[in-house]
Amino acid sequence: MQIRKPYQIFFAVNKALFLRELNMRMSVGKAGLFWTFFEPFAQIAIFVLIRVAIMGSQGASSSYNFAIFMAVGFIAFNMFKNILSSATGAFTANKGLFAYKQVKPIDTIVARVLVEMFITGIIILMFLFVGFLLQYDLKPENLLMIAAGYLWLVVFSFAVGLVVGIGNTFYLSIGKFVGIFSFMLLIFSAVFFPLESIPPEAQEILLYNPLVHFMEMIHANYIYELDDRFVDYIYMLKWTITPLFIGMWLYVRLEKKIISL
Repeated sequence: MQIRKPYQIFFAVNKALFLRELNMRMSVGKAGLFWTFFEPFAQIAIFVLIRVAIMGSQGASSSYNFAIFMAVGFIAFNMFKNILSSATGAFTANKGLFAYKQVKPIDTIVARVLVEMFITGIIILMFLFVGFLLQYDLKPENLLMIAAGYLWLVVFSFAVGLVVGIGNTFYLSIGKFVGIFSFMLLIFSAVFFPLESIPPEAQEILLYNPLVHFMEMIHANYIYELDDRFVDYIYMLKWTITPLFIGMWLYVRLEKKIISL
């Protein structure tokens, strides 16, 4: 009998968990599956209508397509929100699987992150298809930097999700707080407005939020009329490495307790 190497076990376990999680997401019923893919379209339509209602059709028109701006931001934010939500309950929802030695608690988070990336990829393709039908100019300014922004956001989301997931394993109230906090982040993360459109005093406050930097980075590299002068890449790196280090340190120390709960 050939003994598998650790990395082979890791990939095999995560492949199985990925297919399991994906099957669960796709088997939630027609209504649930419909809302998984329709929710981003509904969000964008609602906020575009709100902007038109407040500013009027003349004020809603700008040097760039606001619907495209909203789509780019909402896809990125929803990916972060869904990864964070999935990671929060990953350990508690899959503790029955920890009876198998090959399955490590962190594998359940990795699998859920991969599922969210897969679903986000489908949503992006759907937006591109709809934009093509509506004859929008969907050509990005810098596709490589956009891809880098989304992948960087995935790592950041995983890092924060790992810390929150560990905390939620021992204190379930953390999960409820994350849901409320995610809604607040939607409002204060420059998802549906460029940072340059608000007063300097508000800019200084919002720039403490690392998600604002991710949104500005992605928007600036998609839309020609915007730039990344507000983006602090060092600040983003610190906010990625710090929770990743803390999360891995906590996980190594508490893995046995997580399994035994």
